[in-house]
Amino acid sequence: MSLTSTLKRIYGEAAEVQQARYSAALAAFARIYGPGPVHVFRAPGRVNLIGEHTDYNHGFVLPVALDRDVLLLARPRPDGIVRLHNVEPDFAPRTFVIGPTIPPAPPGDWSNYVRGAARMVAQHAPPAPPVYGGANVRGIDALVESAPPYGIPRGAGVSSSSALTVVAALALAHLNGWQPDPVPFARLCSEAEWYVGTRGGIMDQFIALLARRGYALYLDCRPQTSPRPSPTRGGGLQSEWYTFAHVLLPSDYRILVADTGVRHTNVRGEYNLRVAACRAGVACLRPYYPRITHLRDVQDVVWAELAPLLPEVLTVAEARARRADLDDVPLPTDDAAMDAKLRVRACCRHVHSENERVRAIVAALEAGDVATVGHLLDEAHASARDDYDVSCPELEALVEAARAVEGTAGARLTGAGWGGCIVALVHQEAVPDFETEVSRRYREQTGRETTIFACRAGGGARLVFVVG
Repeated sequence: MSLTSTLKRIYGEAAEVQQARYSAALAAFARIYGPGPVHVFRAPGRVNLIGEHTDYNHGFVLPVALDRDVLLLARPRPDGIVRLHNVEPDFAPRTFVIGPTIPPAPPGDWSNYVRGAARMVAQHAPPAPPVYGGANVRGIDALVESAPPYGIPRGAGVSSSSALTVVAALALAHLNGWQPDPVPFARLCSEAEWYVGTRGGIMDQFIALLARRGYALYLDCRPQTSPRPSPTRGGGLQSEWYTFAHVLLPSDYRILVADTGVRHTNVRGEYNLRVAACRAGVACLRPYYPRITHLRDVQDVVWAELAPLLPEVLTVAEARARRADLDDVPLPTDDAAMDAKLRVRACCRHVHSENERVRAIVAALEAGDVATVGHLLDEAHASARDDYDVSCPELEALVEAARAVEGTAGARLTGAGWGGCIVALVHQEAVPDFETEVSRRYREQTGRETTIFACRAGGGARLVFVVG
């Protein structure tokens, strides 16, 4: 298959401009590392249509892969060294060695996502003799390309960090002869990202690896542990698996992503406090529901029965006293941090109601009921703003501007929150008006510029082609 036809299958009508992007990346790789074979991998960003902050509570999500992605060009090395370069000058070159332990770079360093992926592959790839300079996993020379306008916006809540982790793990696995099942590999990639300090869920990694063009992915984030056949060559049984389904999106609507321009650091205390609040809720419910491990376990209990059992607020110290499972949540341990307030009831209410909305929106999409889809998106935004408290003035301005455009079915914040992006479902005929009006209204209200891109649901991470 030719490069043009390969890119057309991935990017559709954008294949021509993508070919120029790939060619430029290949030329940059050759300038840095010299001539020779190159493997080119990609992993998409994602926008979560609905189901925010539910994944790490074993709930339901409905993400969509974007046609914006991270490219990683790689060449295997004869040793365990990883050399990293980035097309964008903001990211300095990095080098590290794969071994039983891989020391992290300073917090916030971009190479930590690749280090986490490398450590995961070293721990889980099929055993091999330690022949690569003492390592059992060979290293790579790699170049990352995720620059605008076709790369994934950084810090915007559309999963640029997870895409980098996934594409690095995929490249290292492939170049070491490991072709894992995508479902357990997605879970391992999620754990690999914990290396940078954020205790997230599995949604970003699943959509990156399992996406299908034109579809959203309904994912039940609760792992199932009953044995089932493994689809890989050689058979065997998977000890852990997940329920998911591809849900067709309406062909006459587009997914519009609008960026506030407000950036957050993904490794942040506020995110981890929300995780802690949910864990505290589980601890408070355990005397009444002894088998509970996650909020998902009480999803089928009506909220009116749960609410009186949950305190409005607990401090971190009080949550620990109730034996909340916080040991793996990266929280400070000084006296001030122990007095930090956890909004337990409100956070649990958001998770409970959001799970119901995800199930309802899947039913509405399957019925072709776009009006109900839009109403549920609006409800989800209100819950994330009021109960989970992850919005900000810029997000509110964008959502308000989006809803004012005729042809917008619904809009809400997407991603972790505190900045980043909104997602809107917009009729294709209204896209030009949306781009013009939302930009104007946002500028007038905030003095900021927004970047808006109309997306098509893209495919999952893969080896795109090999040159040489």
